Amino acid sequence: MQLFSSETPLEWGSIDLPLLGISRDWHGQSLDPPAAFTLAADEVNLWFVATRQAPATIHPAAGAGSFTPELWKYDVAELFITDADGTGYLEFNLAANGAWWACRFDSVRKAAPLQPDFPGSVTSHHDASEPGSWLAALVVPIAFIRQQTGFGHGSRANVTFILNSPAQTFHSASKLPGAEPDFHQPQEFQQLNPTKTPSH
Repeated sequence: MQLFSSETPLEWGSIDLPLLGISRDWHGQSLDPPAAFTLAADEVNLWFVATRQAPATIHPAAGAGSFTPELWKYDVAELFITDADGTGYLEFNLAANGAWWACRFDSVRKAAPLQPDFPGSVTSHHDASEPGSWLAALVVPIAFIRQQTGFGHGSRANVTFILNSPAQTFHSASKLPGAEPDFHQPQEFQQLNPTKTPSH
């Protein structure tokens, strides 16, 4: 999975990065319009940006930019980052209004009993200026991710979306096995491939 690297600090409102599209659901059905995302890192932060040219149904308890559990019950973008050995991993959820949630898992679906200080480390952004579409970003310090997962060479990740609530559809950037949607398959995630951001 591509991780765009920037030699200059990234700033919300002036980010110009390639987007990677997801145009099929778990069962191979077309998603129109597609969802899109990018992963990028500057010297300090990892940026997870998600967007779609369609309205989103947001968790009713999700205030803009707030830490909100169970975002996955409504439309959400998700980022998973696993340890190099594929056991422990982080999950980040991001709603269209910048509401977010995160969890450290020690193994598949087993949340760590002591969670990191996500609210003290993570920030989010969103842009509501385009009616009928959404754009949001989650910003996580690389040092924080490294402390939790040994982030670096060999790290793997996946990006997923849950869309079209309440008739939810499930979408994954990595091809995951199984007849029914299951995003918690860290052994199937793609290795991160650092790529320099295109020059303009």
